[in-house]
Amino acid sequence: MSSEFDYDVIVIGAGYGGFDAAKHACEKGLKTAIVEARDLGGTCVNRGCVPSKALLAASGRVREITDTDHLQNFGIQVQGVSFDRQAIADHAANLVDTVRTNLGNTLERLGAEILMGRGRLAGSQRVTVTAADGTEKTYSARDVILATGSDPFVPPGIEIDGKTVFTSDDALKLETLPQWIAIIGSGYIGLEFSDVYTALGCEVTMIEALDRLLPTFDPDVAKVAQRSLLDGRDIETRTGVLARKITPGSPVVIELADFETKELVEVLEVDACLVATGRIPSTKNLGLETVAVEVDRRGFIPVDDGMRVLRDSKPVPHLFAVGDATGKLMLAHAAAAQGVVAIENITGHPRSVDYRSIPAATFTHPEISSVGLSEADAKALGGQEGFEVGSVRSYFKANSKALAEADADGFAKVLFRKDTGEVLGAHIFGLHAADLIQEVANAIARRQSVKELAFEVHTHPTLSEVIESAYKQAATAIA
Repeated sequence: MSSEFDYDVIVIGAGYGGFDAAKHACEKGLKTAIVEARDLGGTCVNRGCVPSKALLAASGRVREITDTDHLQNFGIQVQGVSFDRQAIADHAANLVDTVRTNLGNTLERLGAEILMGRGRLAGSQRVTVTAADGTEKTYSARDVILATGSDPFVPPGIEIDGKTVFTSDDALKLETLPQWIAIIGSGYIGLEFSDVYTALGCEVTMIEALDRLLPTFDPDVAKVAQRSLLDGRDIETRTGVLARKITPGSPVVIELADFETKELVEVLEVDACLVATGRIPSTKNLGLETVAVEVDRRGFIPVDDGMRVLRDSKPVPHLFAVGDATGKLMLAHAAAAQGVVAIENITGHPRSVDYRSIPAATFTHPEISSVGLSEADAKALGGQEGFEVGSVRSYFKANSKALAEADADGFAKVLFRKDTGEVLGAHIFGLHAADLIQEVANAIARRQSVKELAFEVHTHPTLSEVIESAYKQAATAIA
């Protein structure tokens, strides 16, 4: 390290992107500091992935043991099932504490210095940290990485009180179980919370502004998922309407307007409302103006494939950004991958992120997962490059393990090039879909063809054979 700098690398933000960047920097022998204004672990650990999966795991157990029809398939009868809401909430909170502590211990063991406070750029290669008591100190670093994450998006007209009208940040505390709750948005956040709430006895009304539910999912998967996760549960739905105004209280008053005309069509009065309308980057007051960097119209920091921050389409020296703040792919594991790539480029090892091979999952019961291109995007690419797209489906109802679990609803859809057999994407709905997708993600990362993948041997009986079957079908289609 040059004596002119306090650190080799300063990372602003200790979410998964910042954590992995700082961890990898330390492993590369760089003197590293990481700045965090709230809690180590960022959104994922404290207000996202980790606590939500704890709630889903607990509520999923409740759903399973209260599903008498499903249990009767095994010859099992259960009576008198009960649960403790606070104990379930404590399970999530305890998991957060454990994971957060582990992250801090890892960074300290590797030698990273943790600077608690709000970080912002103070010019090129300089970062000012404002502590909770208002004191400020400016540090220098050869390279700076911005990893400030994102926050829940609250549309205009919606008033949040954190008790009766709230975002996922407050919902994860599970302070109450309202008898009737409205969920605004049918993306993965709204879908996961509808899974939790219905398992624990709440009535749900899901409100989607677009003309179809689950608009971010593959259309074929969405149809099956809607039948299983929404229509088959105590959930009523509204589509093509937006929440024009939401007023907290008892009851919560929701004015629904037609998406196109914006005219009032219905007023709902519910016990609580979860606003799950996506996330926006946390890039305000970050000091980007001190290096003449402008965010895009949505607030995202422009970066190139090596995670270098761009100014007028050219890399800004010694400045990188990773994670949700870049808007590339707002997933914790994508942020972590970006953090590692940033450090690789800082240390002179050129590397970029292969976004096509990064999977995504929704941890409902059953799960939804995807990786690679959508069918529409695959066909558009085929039109540009002159190849046809093949599509095959492999159904869980033909899988011995799924049948043994009496949980055979769902399918895997695999997209591939008909000329070379290269796997382009996959979309899965079914038991453990979040785990199954990784096999396809690895194949996409290696740009493998179903011609070779069809000969890979899978353990029998396992759910992985659903993917094996899809590969074999695809190979036959191009033979």
